[in-house]
Amino acid sequence: MLENLYAEIKSRKTSPKEGSYTTYLFDQGLDKILKKVGEEATEVVIAAKNEKAELISETADLTYHLLVLLVESGVTLSEIEEKLTERVGRISKTSDRKEIRDL
Repeated sequence: MLENLYAEIKSRKTSPKEGSYTTYLFDQGLDKILKKVGEEATEVVIAAKNEKAELISETADLTYHLLVLLVESGVTLSEIEEKLTERVGRISKTSDRKEIRDL
């Protein structure tokens, strides 16, 4: 599913379609795309405190906007998968991570 959506988004970048929201985002540029990713990430955080259906919907929105950002930035899903694969089984020390306070 993610691969198909990524391919469709990439297609909109190379072959814009009038009236397409994806085309609109690409036309507006990186700043608009980043703004939308930030908004959707915030909405996911808020939705996590509410109903499961809302969390699912907002996560779908965030995923879509992240894929638009990846296409805009020339990052492939394979590159993300490679990075995640590198991390499998790696032990990280919580003491090496920045502390999160008062969420």
